[in-house]
Parts: sequence; C-alpha cells; structure tokens
Amino acid sequence: MKFSMIFEAQLSHPTPERERQCILDCVEQAVFAEEKGFDRIWAVEHHALKWYAHMSAPEVFLSYVAAKTSKIRIGHGVVCMPFGYNHPVRVAERAAMLDVLSGGRLDLGAGRGATLQEQSLFGVDPDTTNEQVEEALRMIASAWVNEEFEWHGTFDIEPHPILPRPVQNPHPPLFMASTKQQSLEMAAHYGVGPLVLGFSGVDEVARLHTIYENALAARDGSKLVSTEINDHFGVLCPTIVMDDPEEALRVGARGQRFFAESISHWTKIGPPPAQDTLDDDNIAAIAVDKEQVIARLHEANIPFNPAAVSNYNINHAYGNEQAAIEYVEHLEAVGATEILCLIQMGTVPQDVCMETIQRWGDTIIPHFRAKEAAKEKALALTGS
Repeated sequence: MKFSMIFEAQLSHPTPERERQCILDCVEQAVFAEEKGFDRIWAVEHHALKWYAHMSAPEVFLSYVAAKTSKIRIGHGVVCMPFGYNHPVRVAERAAMLDVLSGGRLDLGAGRGATLQEQSLFGVDPDTTNEQVEEALRMIASAWVNEEFEWHGTFDIEPHPILPRPVQNPHPPLFMASTKQQSLEMAAHYGVGPLVLGFSGVDEVARLHTIYENALAARDGSKLVSTEINDHFGVLCPTIVMDDPEEALRVGARGQRFFAESISHWTKIGPPPAQDTLDDDNIAAIAVDKEQVIARLHEANIPFNPAAVSNYNINHAYGNEQAAIEYVEHLEAVGATEILCLIQMGTVPQDVCMETIQRWGDTIIPHFRAKEAAKEKALALTGS
C-alpha cells in the first residue's frame, strides 16, 4: 500500500494575498509529507475554477516541491491532455525535465479537463477529449523511448529529437483520472494506472475495482500505449485526523461541503459554495445540500449518475487515528493499492492540515508498514 496527498489549492474567500498564502501552505504540507513518510504527492491541473482549484501550473508547483525534497515522488495528478490545454510534446519535455531535476521521482497522469468552464477557456471541443487523451499518451510514451520522435495523426511531425530524456527507464509511470466505467476500462486497456474518486465510499470503490479487474482480464494488449504497464489502483480518501474525533468530523465535513459545492457550481448543478469556516451545523447541511442538488437535477429533467452527487457523502477517514486505519483497511480490502489523502480542502485551516499529516505519519502509515513487514516475514519463513 502506498500513501500520498493530493493538492487542489482550494480557497474560500479568495483574494490575491490569500491565494498566495494557500499555495505556499500547500508547499509546506508537501514538504512535511516527505518528513512524515508519505510516498508521493499529487498536484491537479485546473483552470478558471474560482474556489475549487487555484493549481493552474502544477509543473511549477511540483518543481518547487521537488527542489525542497529528496525522496517523495512527484505526481502530475493529472495533466489536462486535450491539445487545447497542452501540446503532447510540450508535456513530454516538461515532464522529462522534472524527472531529471527530481532524480527520477516523476509520475505522470492524464485527464480530460472536463468542465465546460475550463474547456471554453481554451477552445476545447468536449466531443474530442477522450480521443485526444489517448493520442497524447501514445505520443508522450513514444517521445520518451525513441531517439527520433515521428508522428502522423492529428499532428504530422517528421523525425525530431525530444529533449531532455527522462531518468526513469523506459519512462515515468503513466496514470489516468478514472471516475466512470468508460475511463476505468480505457485505463485498463491502455495499461495506465487509474486514479479513482472515492467520495461514494467503500462499496462504490469495490464496484469500480470490479469493473477495472474485468477490463484487465479482457485486455489483449492491442491498445497499450506503452511497453511499460502500470496497473496501480489509486483511490482518493478525504481525511481529517485530530485528537477530538467529533471535531475532526466537523472540520472535514465542512471542508468537503466546500469541495462539493465548488465543483457542483462549475458543473452547472449548484450555486457558489458557502465559504463559512465556523458553521456548527455543517454535517446536517451537507445532507440538505445533496437533496437540493438532486431536486434541481430532477426539476431540470437532467439524467444523472448517483456518483455525480457522491461528493456529499461524508463517511470517510474523519476522526481519530483508529477510525482512519479502519477506513483504509476497508479500501485496501476492495483493491486499493494507493490512498490519495485529500486533506487540503477550502475551509480546513493550515494547522489542522499539518496535524492530520503528522498523525498519518506517526500512527496510520506505520500501522500499514508494520502489517506489510509482518506479511513479508511470514512469507519468507514459509518459503524457507
């Protein structure tokens, strides 16, 4: 089991000054994550999503973190791959440079950048995004492994060297945002590791893992984007861990409501988020908000998957260390091989983020490391 943190750079009451502090706070958390034994940090790429994500240049953020750390892996989670956002060759160049500067610590994820707010900013056609993500992955892998890169598809590129070359051989691991059945099946057939939203809870993660396993069983290799296959199954895990479990739930639920309302607004199914930081009734409010969102969808005769409002589910790793351990064990049992801790939510104070990181590092991660060590020892004894 691997443990990581993911950064959106969410921000309530955004001002230029608060935005700068938020980004610097994310850096502080990322550096502390290495100290406390986390395996990886991920940074999203989003554009023009006020409140929800101020992480519009993750390659710069990740480079800054890489310079301040020495061991923790550095993950693009994910790069918006449709061509209006990023030319695939530029992604390959920038990512390889980061792999060089970090000493071979880079992981690269791909995504669609799926909100209309973002797509309209860059002139991206929503109907072409899946095809462009696939082509971008193939182009990037090819650019990294061939001395001369040549491509004849959407782009017509005669042979060119693509520089620099990454440190990792044949190239950094590839991942893909996978929130629906189609994207999970695509990830399996492409041979890239799915990164799954876990907001719906353990049962939904189990269902998604079954879809992924079935797709893996049907994979014949014809759609692999690279010879380097990555079947890592990462699951998002909202978490706040404090000495007072009720306060941890209250802070976490408040942060998650902000998260849910922010993205609901940009997907055109909700108003702007409530930006309070001291709402004692936030847990009840989440249930009310969820019902209101569902009611609005029904009123507008908009079909929706229950997962579309799963952000309002608050049964996650909120509470004390034991509660978090039990929740992660459930995720582990249904197939998760990496836990992507979502700690930095828009209304969660920096001191609570740092306390949560410390408690994961002091107790929760060591618990699973000890289990793994005991299992390896038992296997070694059996083998002898």
